[in-house]
Order: sequence, then C-alpha cells, then structure tokens
Amino acid sequence: MKPDFSKMTRQELRDYVLTHREDDDAIEALINLGNPHSFKYPFPKTEDDFRKMEEILKQRLGSKGETH
Repeated sequence: MKPDFSKMTRQELRDYVLTHREDDDAIEALINLGNPHSFKYPFPKTEDDFRKMEEILKQRLGSKGETH
C-alpha cells in the first residue's frame, strides 16, 4: 500500500522517491510540487506582458532564446 503523497512534506516525499525510484506516482507527485524557492512569473495577459516575458526568456536562455 502506497503512502498518501499529498500528506507528505517535500522532504519526506523526496526521501521516499530516493528509496523507491521505480514509483512513477511518487516521482510525479514530487515534480508537481515544484520548487518552493523558485520565482513565480505571472501568466502574460496583454501584448505588453508577452513582450516582457519574451525579453525575460531571452535573457535566461541567452542567444538560444532568439526567435527569427
């Protein structure tokens, strides 16, 4: 019987995944948690927002982010 991943802390789930590497459900649950320390960008809603997001992505990806 598998534990309830939704009730586990991030560290508990990470430890579980490290000892049960074949458990795809646990890995998916950990991935879905995301990184609580990562910056959250709001979803772009206007054309200006899309342009700003494009600039951010270009900066983050370097020259690989250019689209032409």
